[in-house]
Amino acid sequence: MAGIGGRRERERRRAGAVIGGVLLVASAGYAVSQLARGELGPADTAGLLGLPVGVAGLLAAVAALRRPVQGTDAELVRQWAAMLAVQVQDNERELRRQLLGRDTRRIDLRYTLRAMPGRAAVAPAAGRTFRDSGSPGADPDIAGFFRATQPRRLVIAGAPGSGKTVLALELVLALAADRADGDPVPVRIPMAQWDTAHTLPEMLVDHLTQTLDWPGDMAERLVAHGMVLPVLDGLDEMDPPRGDGSPDPDAPRARAAVQHLNDHQEGLEAGSLVLTSRIAHYDALLAREPLVDSALVVISPVASEPALTYLRDRCHDPARWQPLLDHLAAHPTGVHAQALSTPWRLGLTATVYRYHGDPAELLALHDTDALDRHLLARYIPAAVEPAPAPPHYRPAQVHRWLHHLTGHLTGTGATAYPTTDISVHGLWPLAGPRRVRVADALLTFCTISAVLPAVWLTPEPGAAAASVLALAVACGLAAALALSPSRLDWQKRHMPGLRGPFVLGLAVNPVLATFVGVAAGLAVGAAIAAAGHPTAGLAVGTVVSWVAGLGAGFRFSLAAGLRGAAPTTAVSPPVALRDDTVYGLVYAVSTGLFGGLAVGGTVAVLLEPSTGLVVGAATAVASGQASGLSAARRYLVFLLCARRRLPFRLGRFLDWACSAGLMRYSGPAYQFRHAELQHWLAAHPDPVVTP
Repeated sequence: MAGIGGRRERERRRAGAVIGGVLLVASAGYAVSQLARGELGPADTAGLLGLPVGVAGLLAAVAALRRPVQGTDAELVRQWAAMLAVQVQDNERELRRQLLGRDTRRIDLRYTLRAMPGRAAVAPAAGRTFRDSGSPGADPDIAGFFRATQPRRLVIAGAPGSGKTVLALELVLALAADRADGDPVPVRIPMAQWDTAHTLPEMLVDHLTQTLDWPGDMAERLVAHGMVLPVLDGLDEMDPPRGDGSPDPDAPRARAAVQHLNDHQEGLEAGSLVLTSRIAHYDALLAREPLVDSALVVISPVASEPALTYLRDRCHDPARWQPLLDHLAAHPTGVHAQALSTPWRLGLTATVYRYHGDPAELLALHDTDALDRHLLARYIPAAVEPAPAPPHYRPAQVHRWLHHLTGHLTGTGATAYPTTDISVHGLWPLAGPRRVRVADALLTFCTISAVLPAVWLTPEPGAAAASVLALAVACGLAAALALSPSRLDWQKRHMPGLRGPFVLGLAVNPVLATFVGVAAGLAVGAAIAAAGHPTAGLAVGTVVSWVAGLGAGFRFSLAAGLRGAAPTTAVSPPVALRDDTVYGLVYAVSTGLFGGLAVGGTVAVLLEPSTGLVVGAATAVASGQASGLSAARRYLVFLLCARRRLPFRLGRFLDWACSAGLMRYSGPAYQFRHAELQHWLAAHPDPVVTP
């Protein structure tokens, strides 16, 4: 019955839209004929002024026609959740590949439940990353552990480099791959990007729209229906540590985040979530703002035997590694075995000594700080050397470039607070905010001023030049403001379920927008006709009506058809950067073409053709830059201004750094592979040579 009612409701909406369109076409045709004969009386003028109201009514009817029927909302949300689960798996599999470096060897992490004061969730006593099918009574894997936790609120804590993100990543992949139709989709979110002025649902919607490229209305409905399970990674990264490196017990952003999490509910139960943090930071926070109704698990150090197995599997020259392996086997509780008991240091060691060097050098280092300094100083050269194909970067270059990028994450430049995500379109303050703004304004001014030589073709070159220069100055000043880019997914036009609406939008939206153009054109034409120029009024009204209407319809079709549906691919920085460029070019060309034709045609009719050509060309360049190329232009200006500190082909370098194991993808942004590497680079502008 709901399906029949929905079809009837859509039929009524469609009939109303068709009738409204017919009436508008008839009224617009009558108004044009009256303008042509110069017989537009007071009553006709009143009717003409009422035309925009009719246009608004038609657009409202079309919007209602496109809105889904209420009875199908839950089913639609479940379908979207299935699409989101596929996207999450694509993203997280790629991230896992980057975290593992040039290998597929994974470590089975173990963790134990730690008692917490106050209200705590009920959970198993211990668990592991993977399921052990050969031991029926063995500890559950991470997905089974989470499902057995009641309520499902889990805190994953551990020492630096213990594998918190890796464990959360394995949980996301396991839950997304084995979810039932009504289960929420786990979405991992770096907590450093959370502006705690917004609630948890608001942050989830913002992450879906900004990072995963979901339309706002679809993201809001996914969150409102409880179809998103927040997996919040890095509570310890929200606030900077104290001067001595210890965690700040006040931690205002972390405390505000935990308050939001305590407010998170699902009906009368505490809302499901997963949170990761360094154990020292979480312990410091417990006394002030504990996460209620949650289970706290602490990742155990990697035992001696699994660590030895991992190193044996990663090394390609056993004889060179044998002294270190023998020492670790003979002293499983010694200093070096304890130091190499985290996945981060094990992976760091395997990378640094994979192809050359003597791993036994580590035996001369007797504390973890010295071992970290030793390995981190050699990590970038070891990661750069194996790359056989271009681009060929020198280790010192890579070190200095990456150090410069850490300035984007400190909360003193491009961001208001410390963060972990590097968005290429948000990097421009690194080159000096004032410098980039001035350069952007000058580039915009010069681009529009390129039309100036054509003013000598006009009867009054002085007036034409003044018009072009005024437009160039205004656009140059406007270009000094930072604008956020938009992403376009061209693959959506190939999806079977979206191809029809997209093609229909390309056909219908220009027609609908033409009514808006007709209303505007008739209003302009009527004003000119009332001034005693009926012929010019008719011509100007016609130009504005059709050119502006078709242009607005084309642009609206692209925006609605390609951005108004769920994303079809995993969002990665190369894809986002490519699609931003395509989106900007399409918008720039369409806006510039139609805007230039409308303004140039109007000037040509009112004054003369050559002046209209010059003014139209300047308008086309200006409107094209302002509407679609502002983000790309700002990025280009940044690269030019930062030429000495960063490579000009920055995107290529960052993609290479991900493949080399120095960085990783985080949706449409980049992150350093590990926080320890980020902190090391931030503290060392130049390469460090240790004995």
